[in-house]
Amino acid sequence: MAANRRMKRMASSQPGFIKLKSVSGSDSLGTTRRKRLNKNKKKNWNKNIDINDVDEFLEDIRHQERTTGGLLSEKTDESLFFLDVGPPKKAERKVAPVEVKMRRGKPVRPLRIDLILQHDSLVPAPKDVLSYQLPNAKKLRRIAQKAEHLAAKGIVPRRQKKLLNLRAPEKTESKAVTDANNNPERDFYDIWAPEIKSTADPWYLQQTRKSRVKRPEKLNAKPSALPAVEVIAPGGSYNPDFFSHQALLQEAHDVEVKKQKAEDKLVRQLAVNKDHLATEETIFREQVEGLVEQEEDDNDEEAGAEDDDGVIVGAIAQALKKTEKDRRKERAEILKEQSRQADKEQTFRQQQLFQLRSIKTSIKQDEADTKVKQIQRKANQEAEKSQPRRLGKLKFQAQDLEVQLSDELAGSLRQLKPEGSVLKDRFKSMQKRNLIEPRERAKFKRRLKVKYQEKRAFREIT
Repeated sequence: MAANRRMKRMASSQPGFIKLKSVSGSDSLGTTRRKRLNKNKKKNWNKNIDINDVDEFLEDIRHQERTTGGLLSEKTDESLFFLDVGPPKKAERKVAPVEVKMRRGKPVRPLRIDLILQHDSLVPAPKDVLSYQLPNAKKLRRIAQKAEHLAAKGIVPRRQKKLLNLRAPEKTESKAVTDANNNPERDFYDIWAPEIKSTADPWYLQQTRKSRVKRPEKLNAKPSALPAVEVIAPGGSYNPDFFSHQALLQEAHDVEVKKQKAEDKLVRQLAVNKDHLATEETIFREQVEGLVEQEEDDNDEEAGAEDDDGVIVGAIAQALKKTEKDRRKERAEILKEQSRQADKEQTFRQQQLFQLRSIKTSIKQDEADTKVKQIQRKANQEAEKSQPRRLGKLKFQAQDLEVQLSDELAGSLRQLKPEGSVLKDRFKSMQKRNLIEPRERAKFKRRLKVKYQEKRAFREIT
């Protein structure tokens, strides 16, 4: 050991010597050292144990299972050995039933790639446990056992009894009518029919959830009559006709004028009226209101109250003193008014007899007006199919027309500049066809403030 240390020191003192890291279990010169392990600790029990013999044993068992389908020690002698008595005779030779492909009378050898891909292991595939498992198997087994126990006692479950009571009685037909092929009253069966008529009870199909749900008619109708892609007017071409381009410019002009009128109306509504502004005279009048004439008004009010009290008291006293003559007179007036109303109604009914022609004319006029209103209502409904509906809290805002002025026309596709966005156009089209509701871009609001800090490197440059 001392000689080895001396050689190390001499080698390291030489110029150009590069020290290498020591390998685990050996020093720099390649000499192996025995590891010192403490066997008293549990963590060192499984360390540095030679298990090569165990791996070889397990690999040998796996090899026997792949080649022979099991362990050789468990095989019988007849399956492992045979008695060799020489080549068999021609009569005794038996050809194994092997499927051989023939081409032009000659056997075809299989490809090498097919032989490589063949399964040559005799180990059976593992059993798929999940394929044999059923959801709620324990519960279903318990229900089946309970049903068998009740059936043995002759008890019909409540649910099955309810099905039997609610089920409609089946119609019984005679065997002669159903079996006869020349019966003209038998049902016609079309073998090319798209749907097969169900012969089961509809109530039974409904309870067992085997009947198909009827599709609502509303799902078959489109939410809008507009096409998915609208073709722009002829004036929107890169080289349009003069009149079509002027028509498109007029349409865009009308849209802008309408927007300007709406803005002007809003400005007029929000503007302050000069007549409502307070002047110095109105301010002074409000300040001295009720200071000068207050005493005179109080005296007039007291005098008026005294007069009113006298009139009210007299009226009450007069109303309370009603004689029998007055009551008879009131009853007579009421009877006269009732008879007058009855005569008036009788006269009105008699006059209606002479107005039958005019009444018929008015009825016909009302029917004609009703038909016109129905036609107008249907026209409005058809027009609403091509208009965007109110699906949310926001109204649909039509997209601006993409119009080029006369001096901006390119005249050729090479000089044409792209305008607009296809994505925005599709988004607006879906809103217009009532597929999605109108939306606004979400406003980003920063919760925390941004802190700016100069780094040292940037501060040195500045």
